[in-house]
Amino acid sequence: MDILYKVFVEPFLFMGEAPDLLIQTLWEGLVSGVLYALIALGFVLIFKASGVFNFAQGIMVVFAALILVGLYEKGVPAFLALILAAVAMLVLAIVVERVVLRPLVNQPDIILFMATFGLTYFLIGFGELIFGGNPREMITDALLLPQGTTELDAFGGSIRLQHLDIAAAIIASIMIGILAVFFSKTRIGRALRAVADSHKAALSVGISLNQIWVIVWFAAGLVALVAGIMWGARSGVSFSLQIIALKALPVLILGGFTSIPGAIIGGLIIGVGEKLGEFYWGPLVGGGIETWLAYVIALLFLLYRPQGLFGEKIIERI
Repeated sequence: MDILYKVFVEPFLFMGEAPDLLIQTLWEGLVSGVLYALIALGFVLIFKASGVFNFAQGIMVVFAALILVGLYEKGVPAFLALILAAVAMLVLAIVVERVVLRPLVNQPDIILFMATFGLTYFLIGFGELIFGGNPREMITDALLLPQGTTELDAFGGSIRLQHLDIAAAIIASIMIGILAVFFSKTRIGRALRAVADSHKAALSVGISLNQIWVIVWFAAGLVALVAGIMWGARSGVSFSLQIIALKALPVLILGGFTSIPGAIIGGLIIGVGEKLGEFYWGPLVGGGIETWLAYVIALLFLLYRPQGLFGEKIIERI
């Protein structure tokens, strides 16, 4: 009975006794959730266009951030380095379309998935060759990202808001909103949905798969760049950052691989769930819940709702 009390009663009593800590935990979870959603959006865009989970999205986050920091360390002004990093992601999108996607068109999905594995390890090796393997610091001051902390007296205590977290949440939310509107309201967005439904049908009405793939991979590259800046400012820029990026996989399982709203909702659920689990239930298991809770939630969804909250339920006739 004691363990049941500690699991199902004590944490909720603690939430009521210290609402300021609850609000603090929820805020930190929301910030992480928005950043998870931003990374997941890159996966969703590519999956909608090709039907393939892009395993390389995580290393693209690292690679984009390393390009930005590397150019700045070579004396390039910060905002020019930002533009050049975006151009580098466009070049990467064109190269991927020409070298990887175009030769594999109409191949089984598993072939394309394995190709993204190869792309991942190529970018890791290429990145280490150019930038080395040492961690770097994100150029937050040069990019004019705010620093410092604001403390609010509320709910009988104090709530601390990191200015960088506020900026990260705002920038990520704006980018998610822009991409969501762009891919749902524009002609390119309609073409993307047509490609997602059927490559052959899209080709039959004059939609260029090559152009759509370049646009989508470039958009995913821009998402990777912004995510790399925000996560790099919080955790530093290193190749281990791709592990954080792969946290988007549970987000996609929750929200659905083809749903932009699902990526947003899934990211918030994972972000808030991790922080609440770590703070209130973590001491019961010695901590570390934040590293595995997302995958447990994803496993439960795979068992009972494999298409996710907003994904399409696909029925295949065999």
